Amino acid sequence: MEFFSQTYVALRGPQGQPQTASETIGRLSDRLSPATLLADRRAAVLALKGLARDHKQDVGDRALPGLLDVLSNDAEIDSDVGKAVLETLIILCEVDATNKELGFKYTDSVLATEKAVYVLFALLGDNNFYTRFSTIQYLGILLQNRRQVVQGYFLKAPNAARNIITILEDKREIIRNEALAMVQALVAQSSDIQKVLAFEGAFERLFNVVQQEGGIEGGVVSQGALTCVDGLLRFNTSNQSYFKETQLPPVLCSLLLYPLALPPQESAPQEFALQFWDEQKAVNAGLVIGILGMLIGTKSSGSQEGWGFIRCLVEIGLASNAPTKLKTQSLRLLPTNMNFPLSQLVVTPYMPVPETNGEEWDRLEPASALDALVELVLHGEYNGLDSAKRLKDGLELRAAAAVVFENFVNNDEIRNAILQAMLPADNASTSPVTPLLHALASAPDTSDVNLAQISSTHFACLLFAHLLRSSPRAKSTARVIKPGPLQSQANVDAGQFFVPADGTPPSVTPATPADDDPPQTLLQLLSENLSLALLARSRPDISDRESREWDRIVVGYLTLLSQWLWEDPKSVRDFLDAGGLGALVEPINQVSESDILVPSLCAFLLGSCYEFNREPGEITRNTIHQIINRLGIDNSVAQVARLREDDRFRAIGPESVVQASPLATKPVAPQKPADQEEAEIWFDWAFVDFWKSNYYTIQRAFPADPNQVSASAGQTPETAMLIASLREVIRKQAEEIESLQKQLNERTSQPDEVPKLREQVAELTAQVFKSVEREKDLEKEQEDLLVLLDEVTNKRKHDKSRLKEAGLEVSEDEAEDDDEEDE
Repeated sequence: MEFFSQTYVALRGPQGQPQTASETIGRLSDRLSPATLLADRRAAVLALKGLARDHKQDVGDRALPGLLDVLSNDAEIDSDVGKAVLETLIILCEVDATNKELGFKYTDSVLATEKAVYVLFALLGDNNFYTRFSTIQYLGILLQNRRQVVQGYFLKAPNAARNIITILEDKREIIRNEALAMVQALVAQSSDIQKVLAFEGAFERLFNVVQQEGGIEGGVVSQGALTCVDGLLRFNTSNQSYFKETQLPPVLCSLLLYPLALPPQESAPQEFALQFWDEQKAVNAGLVIGILGMLIGTKSSGSQEGWGFIRCLVEIGLASNAPTKLKTQSLRLLPTNMNFPLSQLVVTPYMPVPETNGEEWDRLEPASALDALVELVLHGEYNGLDSAKRLKDGLELRAAAAVVFENFVNNDEIRNAILQAMLPADNASTSPVTPLLHALASAPDTSDVNLAQISSTHFACLLFAHLLRSSPRAKSTARVIKPGPLQSQANVDAGQFFVPADGTPPSVTPATPADDDPPQTLLQLLSENLSLALLARSRPDISDRESREWDRIVVGYLTLLSQWLWEDPKSVRDFLDAGGLGALVEPINQVSESDILVPSLCAFLLGSCYEFNREPGEITRNTIHQIINRLGIDNSVAQVARLREDDRFRAIGPESVVQASPLATKPVAPQKPADQEEAEIWFDWAFVDFWKSNYYTIQRAFPADPNQVSASAGQTPETAMLIASLREVIRKQAEEIESLQKQLNERTSQPDEVPKLREQVAELTAQVFKSVEREKDLEKEQEDLLVLLDEVTNKRKHDKSRLKEAGLEVSEDEAEDDDEEDE
């Protein structure tokens, strides 16, 4: 009753006359003065709290200074006053949709000095539930409105870091959960606060929360704790170094149920590979995987623990039933300098049993991680189970796997070992057909559009381009690959790469017997497949979707050939001899405004053939130059440049190669998630970077005379340096002659010195003439050496052909390497 009486007295006007809200707020504000009794101040704060919702501006303008005084003087003494004043301040500083400016205005008033923030961080140490809970809430609002100001005060506030750790240890879940949200905002973009909390023991407290909640199955609480850990580590190398020296990194793998000390020869346990996943668990696992990725970037990948982290990510990406997004994330976080032995690691993939809704799984035959990676790129998840649907998340997974393959084959020894495995055996005329080689060499089915086959061939082109790019040795090896008879595509789609461990392998249709013709090289097969795809693309009775799919497979062939033939005259000669030139002309000649992608790539490849056609053969540079003239030099140059205008090319970035399909069927209801919509891939970033670096060279090549030899052709670096040095000597001597002539003119009055100066001028002039003659002799000698070298090369070729006719063994690789060095 006393409370109601005091409140009534505070609100009553003179002689009981009614008052306006503004007058009432003014009287209540006066009651907040320290001169009044604590009970009066408590009553005034409670009354202002009730008025703050409806009269926020009046309460803030007139009572905010008094409320801050009550917070500083009374909140620690009286928990009821503390709770009421904090809740009132929360109402005033909260940014609502009706009037955002008021919330920011009162936040700035509170943060004008550090006094109020110091009090708030001190109140975190108060064990009273309502005081601590309201303080955390209010700090969260201040951080949301003016984070940097609060962070600056935190670093100066006494015992602030210790109190933060205290609330993370609070046994009351409501307070602890609210504290996790506040800490996330507190550590954001502040490396100093991240370091302070890390050394106060924040990592240990946060992992205790995760484990108390049941690991990654702990719901949103585990998510909040793991988000805090991520915030403390990301972009903070100091904290990362500190964290990896603690005992906590192995806990990350245990949260995913992966044993870090797993021997290399043993497969991952089934409880790790096969788990039940829901959306919240996937989010929590994604946070753990993200932290593992940071540690892989800082911890030496050669250490046992670092290799354990990498293997954990590889197992998730290639041999688990984790959601597709988690697999994609795991593969993207693998280090770019991929020195992990993928070819030696054996993984055991799994495949869902049809019509069991993912509750039953078949264990498949163990395979090397490299084979599983290539299989994932070529056919998609679970051996192409849903590859025909071409969903966005599935394509992103395959693109991430392709990037892992690219990083892995950056090592020349690895890429050459892979290519050597595709060469014919000693007593065989054809190469063994690997999955990659099968997808490359298989002819496109022109009778029907097979989405799975087109995607497989397109990705195979991307993978093979990674093996050849910027490697003359790899291109030389690839030229002699001769794929053997190919099995039917049905066998590949049925899953010939993996077979169930507890079942029998699927029946394999025998390959079609080869005819009497000699086996073709891979480059010849690619040329024929390109011609077939271009022919199918030009049919008038195909739909827009079919036309787009044929464009996709043509783009795959053209991008691979563009990178293969670049700076490789022998490959250009093989391509021209296989009839590839004729397939390029028609798309360039029949270009339309809506069709610029394929003609542009054909023009680029035509320019590459013209620029690097330096081997003798039936199709010479003159032949190609005549074709370019008929097409129009300006037209060819413009066709190459137009590739930059295509949206499918412009949208490619280092991290974004998957694009939404414009032909995707629009759902009637309900709307599908973005990752479940149909998507497509046209290029990878490696080709885009290659094209942007070299397209200008091709544009300059079109108007070049066919008999013109490149300025750098036939000139060794030593010769160029010698000529440059002689020219520098001539320049210096010419300057010295000019200086002496000036001296001679100045001293014409001194006849004794004139003869000496004339002698010096004559000597220097003779030296200049000798240098000029020496330079001419060097140039003539260089021309003679080039002629001799050409004669020797022709003689070697003639001798090799005679040796082959005689049935003797000839070392092809060594001869080709020598030819390339001469070029």
